[in-house]
Amino acid sequence: MGYTINGVEKETDDDGYLLEADFSDEAVTAIAAEQGIALTDDHMAIINFLRTKYQEDGHTPNLRNMMKMLEEEQVIADVSSARMFDLFPDGGAAKQGVKIAGLTKPFGKGGY
Repeated sequence: MGYTINGVEKETDDDGYLLEADFSDEAVTAIAAEQGIALTDDHMAIINFLRTKYQEDGHTPNLRNMMKMLEEEQVIADVSSARMFDLFPDGGAAKQGVKIAGLTKPFGKGGY
């Protein structure tokens, strides 16, 4: 499995995460389309947040820390688990959001 981004086939792992992060807007658009997600401003705000955290820390925060940071930084108006799963129904922002952001597979439990 892989994604075609800007005419280049990008390799993924067995779960569909890119093996190497791609920070292009085209990556977000291609992966979101493949995932069946119509992007909104809230999607993009979370994706940009995840990309920034990945660039700063080398990985994305675990779900608990991510929810706390999203609320503290007022990234979107409604920061709740239900809203995250409304936006990213296949695993929430900590999983599907990371995938659509064009990032590598998150650490899972623990994170930081």
